[in-house]
Amino acid sequence: MNSDRMKKGIGRAPHRSLLKANGLTKEEIERPLIGIVNSFNEVVPGHIHLREIAEAVKAGVRMAGGTPLEFPAIAVCDGLAMGHKGMKYSLASRELIADSIEIMTEAHAFDALVLIPNCDKVVPGMLMAAARLNVPSVFVSGGPMLAGKLNNQIMDINTAFEAVGAYESGKIDDERLEEIEDNCCPGCGSCAGMFTANSMNCLTEALGLGLPGNGTIPSVHAGRKRLAKQAGMKVMEVLKQDLKPLDILTESTFENALIVDMAMGCSTNTVLHLPAIAHEAGIKIDLEKINAISEKTPHLCKLSPAGEHHLEDLDQAGGISAVMKQLNDLGLIHADCKTITCKTVEENLEKAAVKDSDVIRSKETAYNAKGGLAILWGNLAAKGAVVKKAAVSEKMLVHQGPARVFEVEEDAIEAILGKKIQPGDVIVIRYEGPKGSPGMREMLSPTAAVAGMGLDEKVALITDGRFSGASRGASIGHISPEAAEGGIIALVKEGDTISIDIPNNKLELLVDDAELEKRRAEWKAPEPKITKGYMARYAKQVTSAYTGAVLKK
Repeated sequence: MNSDRMKKGIGRAPHRSLLKANGLTKEEIERPLIGIVNSFNEVVPGHIHLREIAEAVKAGVRMAGGTPLEFPAIAVCDGLAMGHKGMKYSLASRELIADSIEIMTEAHAFDALVLIPNCDKVVPGMLMAAARLNVPSVFVSGGPMLAGKLNNQIMDINTAFEAVGAYESGKIDDERLEEIEDNCCPGCGSCAGMFTANSMNCLTEALGLGLPGNGTIPSVHAGRKRLAKQAGMKVMEVLKQDLKPLDILTESTFENALIVDMAMGCSTNTVLHLPAIAHEAGIKIDLEKINAISEKTPHLCKLSPAGEHHLEDLDQAGGISAVMKQLNDLGLIHADCKTITCKTVEENLEKAAVKDSDVIRSKETAYNAKGGLAILWGNLAAKGAVVKKAAVSEKMLVHQGPARVFEVEEDAIEAILGKKIQPGDVIVIRYEGPKGSPGMREMLSPTAAVAGMGLDEKVALITDGRFSGASRGASIGHISPEAAEGGIIALVKEGDTISIDIPNNKLELLVDDAELEKRRAEWKAPEPKITKGYMARYAKQVTSAYTGAVLKK
């Protein structure tokens, strides 16, 4: 056992003494030591209940003959960080989460890990750590929040963000706004739609590192605690078989995850996180591959914000297993991939079935013959940009309009709520990329304001920043190269015409090359927005969005 280097032999008497100081018995010390990585805190509603999940995991570990030892990981709530300086720290927390798990695991010689994430950057951060450390690891998330309900209207956190725009445009009053904020988030769990957290928890299943149900069993259901106990027991089996993350995370596994991603119309942030996780596994995901996979994958599910369904509906319809079964029947899934169940994907799917064909559609009734995400290219995005085309109105799939240029997110929000944006405009928010922001802020506040003002079928928004999975409309992010690195987005001027053609994967600034060269000669790199602390170091080390915004070696 890996932990033997810390606890076996005469020279380790001091180490055993320290473990006994924690109340561990000789018998517990002699058993495999299992690290329980718990991202509980009292700030994030997706994590407020994770003490209970961790206790269930530890019960499972003990039942199967191991000794669980819990340690923490940080977690940022993107919803609370949205629209202000705090969002700069969200994506950057992913790297700290991975690094801190590496430190704790290597310093304390754990034999295996059970990792308990839930919200946006915690899931990929923990997946990156698992790939880097390559010790037997099982994931169990805290589960999705139930959707809210008010006067027979089903709602979620996105309802509240869009209500701000509705309020400013006079569509709702103070009383209605307060009713929405009181009811849209009814309790613990990751926010109820196919936003980033739920996207990544579902894709953890597709990657083979989470047990069936990891992404969809609601946070408040007893099934979630049972799943946590099963994860605790399963890690002991995985340890016995010496099944490690890199035995599971192959190129075929990542293709499975991308196929499931396209079928469900997941958050655009998966295009940041899957390449970053693959990077830790020594695998490269090119953005070109995403379009190729999207071309052959039907769009089978439309969850909020693209549709009316929520994660609880997907769970009742059969969950990710049912989605994968549907895709496997179409010959799209690599069914021989290993998984943390100690079975192959094909074996896992033997009993899977679609229980609601409205929530999980067939190829014949699919929303679209192609997948839910698209990568766009052109002079504005030489290294690519991403759009959740599943959440774009048909009216905005092809669009040309004048650029309305903003150097920071807050100025754009003020203009939108101040009714300074007109139908047909293309809002450009720049210097919000990984380096320029720094931290690549999410743009749910401006996209929700656009929707709340009733402009989501009339206005496009492009940025070198990124979007919440809750964003909808013609919202194009991750533009690379970013403005801070001299990308063409830095050269856009107010009134320039921008052409968007999502079906043909095009994003162009309709300005001739001679004029662009003139503007480039006049352009100067901006001064850093943060000059001390972690984010100053992050800005110097972070790479472009098209690489997954990983840190330079």
